[in-house]
Parts: sequence; structure tokens; C-alpha cells
Amino acid sequence: MRREIKVAALAMTTAALAFTGGSQAQQPPPQFPDMTFFITSVGGSQGANFGGLEGADRHCQALATKAGAGSKTWRAYLSTQAVGGATAVNAKDRIGKGPWTNAKGVVIATSVEDLHSPNNKITAETNVAETGRLIPSRFYTVNQHDILTGSQADGTAFPPDKDMTCGNWTKSGEGNAMVGHADRMGLRDDDASKSWNASHPSRACDAASLVATGGAGLLYCFAAN
Repeated sequence: MRREIKVAALAMTTAALAFTGGSQAQQPPPQFPDMTFFITSVGGSQGANFGGLEGADRHCQALATKAGAGSKTWRAYLSTQAVGGATAVNAKDRIGKGPWTNAKGVVIATSVEDLHSPNNKITAETNVAETGRLIPSRFYTVNQHDILTGSQADGTAFPPDKDMTCGNWTKSGEGNAMVGHADRMGLRDDDASKSWNASHPSRACDAASLVATGGAGLLYCFAAN
């Protein structure tokens, strides 16, 4: 009888531990329903190939939904070029009117004009993912400050003569995409190194090449409504 009681008690303890572990594993991610701006915590599965603007927007929307902000319409800050019969799209025209606030409640810009001025608050301290964590700057061992934009400094698309959007976000091999430095820092003390949206082209469009220059294929995401 005592042995049966011990076996039963052990089984109950094991079940309780399993339940506790399971409940911990199922805890929801942090929720930021008032957030209207973030940098994606992860890149796409195919480097700079998001399947076009629509796929990039879906990536932003999905991450925002997990963070409790899915009721808003999210847009990736990306431009496209007038190549292959496509119409050029300016990143600045896709993201609404602002203001935009990160997950920590910091207003990073009050309007499109403010966003594209020296007054915006995109810095190493305000670059927060939808999860609430900081995006690693160039001061970290793993630097992820290169953010895909495909845009010029004023938020407009590049001319069609040179690929600066990885084939309008459909390439994951050869090609280039303009990136910005989210921490506003670089190897030189010049405007390009300090630009949040137009610092330098990527080496190529695959994930490894994006990582090699200090990125992870991340995007700026803005609530457009």
C-alpha cells in the first residue's frame, strides 16, 4: 500500500511539473497595443526577398499582431523602383501621417516631415523591436543596425538605373539594397554614416550578405492609420 501511495505521489508531482513547464512555455509575448513604430525583431526567411511590398507589409503586420497591436494597419518603410514595368513607390508615402511611438512610449517622429528631418528621435536608445527589446547597435558584439529601406535620404525611391531594392524586394541572391543605420553611427563622421534610412548599399540580397555588413534583414514598420 505504501509503495502504491509513493508511486501515485510521484506521478502527481511529475504531472504538476509538466503542467508548470507547459504553462510557462505558453506565456504570451509582451503586449504593446499603443505602439505605432518598431523595428522587426527578426528578418524574413529569404534575406531581402519578402515577395514584394505586400510580403514585407505582412511581415510587419504579423509581428505587430503578436505584440497586441494588430488592429492597426502596418506598413514596411520600403521604396520600390520603376523597373520591369513597375511604378516607383516612395517609402515616405506608405506610412501614414504620424505621430509614431515605439513600444517604450517614446515619440520618434510627429510627422513625415519630422521623420525625415534631423529632429527625429531614431537613435540607438529608441530602436526598439515589437518585443520591447533594443536592436543591437554597432557597440554590440552582434551588430544589427543595418535596416533595409531601398530609399534615398528624403524617403523617395531611387532612379531605375541601379538596383537598390533587391529587385523590388524579390531577390535573395545577387543584387543590392540601400540600408540605413538605425543607431545613426558608422565608421565615418559623415551624413551617410549617421543616416537612419540611406547609409550604404548591402553587399547582396541573401541573408548572409545582409549579416556581413552589420544587419539581419530587419525592417522599419509604421502604423499607417
